[in-house]
Amino acid sequence: MRKRPLLLAATLTTGLLTALPATSASAAPSGLAGDFNGDGYRDVAVSAMCTDVGTASCAGAVVVLYGSSSGVSATRKAVITQNSAGVPGTAEANDLFGSSLAAADLDRDGYSDLVVGSSGESIGDRDGVGSGTVLWGSGTGLSGGKGLPQPSGLSEWGGFSRGVATGDFDGDGDLDVTLTGQSDTHLYLGPFTRTGGPLSHHGVGELGSTYDVFAGDLSGDGAAERVYPFAVDGDSGGQIFYYTWAGGDHQLTELPNADGMSGSVGDFNGDGYGDLVLGDSSDPGRDKPGGHKGGQITVWYGGPNGPDPAQTPTVIHQDSANVPGSGEAGDGFGMFLSTGDINGDKFADVAVAAPGEDLDGVVEAGSVTVLFGSASGLRTSGAKSYSQNTAGVPGTAEAWDRFGSAVALTDVTKDGKADLIVGVDGENGPGGVWTLRGASTGLTTTGAQGITAAAVSLKATNYFGSVIAQ
Repeated sequence: MRKRPLLLAATLTTGLLTALPATSASAAPSGLAGDFNGDGYRDVAVSAMCTDVGTASCAGAVVVLYGSSSGVSATRKAVITQNSAGVPGTAEANDLFGSSLAAADLDRDGYSDLVVGSSGESIGDRDGVGSGTVLWGSGTGLSGGKGLPQPSGLSEWGGFSRGVATGDFDGDGDLDVTLTGQSDTHLYLGPFTRTGGPLSHHGVGELGSTYDVFAGDLSGDGAAERVYPFAVDGDSGGQIFYYTWAGGDHQLTELPNADGMSGSVGDFNGDGYGDLVLGDSSDPGRDKPGGHKGGQITVWYGGPNGPDPAQTPTVIHQDSANVPGSGEAGDGFGMFLSTGDINGDKFADVAVAAPGEDLDGVVEAGSVTVLFGSASGLRTSGAKSYSQNTAGVPGTAEAWDRFGSAVALTDVTKDGKADLIVGVDGENGPGGVWTLRGASTGLTTTGAQGITAAAVSLKATNYFGSVIAQ
């Protein structure tokens, strides 16, 4: 693991660092996922999970960059910790507040809320148990919060809340939450209230230990499937299981020939069914005969019964025709994925991170490749790769920058085209987040910007840009 430079202790304390204009009393909040202040522009929540808060080292913070017609900026922001007013808990060493993030309007008031994992949270004499918190949206942005009910029997260092996903998992119109961890995979069912939390919650016993999760509607029935990938002995490429809502109950399905530890859902071919893209970023080896050198992604197309396990998936890697670069050991192509419509053609596109990509001899500089959807599905023609060596992208590719430590496709300018948000968690040591605008021709570097940890007043931090809310 790369050693980070020692930094002076921060004096980060609490609250919103930049006042935001209140949403007009006559304007209804937008109801958009990710629009925390209801002004019609989606916002960006970025983890700084190893930021010092006062004297608590690696307590963690979440930085919210508010959207506008000109995109996001370092001045229109909020920094939230467990010492912020109304947020449950107290910032303590190694809490890792922000180790997972997901946005959704859980209490149905039109303002998006944010689910924040603190996978290092200690409870009583049990270290590293982990916890989850909902931060509530409002006309002035995220303000206050509610802790999610803690499952019983969590193990020490179990890392509960390492993974989080939101969606309407049972088709009742209310949004739900799932959290993962070593000793418990948990489901919280909506509707949520600010005083009572979720309507109900329970463990997902069939799975046991999981760390990753993502969700989307693969069958077109309005209920989102929950996809849980996890590594097991004999299949280090990852086994893929998902829950679908059928017959008034959640049913578990396996994709036995699928591999990957990351993923996202988007309709690449426009047929009305969400398609599953999986990232299998680890290199083949003695204990992992499958995959591709440098990593690969696979696409499993959805249908009325979800993805057919018997289908032959589309496989794409850096040695595929028209894909920039070449597969090299340790690239991590597919380590992080996000889907969205970049060019406004109504077909979902995918951003594929390769944070381990070496560029011109510079190790772990990182890159992100964009692939476009079409009527025939995800295609490699027109694929483009971006790094800090790309003309118009701020900065310069440097060793251990890890451009692509996280990716998110979200429309922060309200022009109908998804913008690319890129985590660069090694930038200058503390990290940063970069943005590129979506356009009818694909991503444009015009107006591209980089926001570093220093620009948002995070002084003693590591891994700013390691997680971006989906």
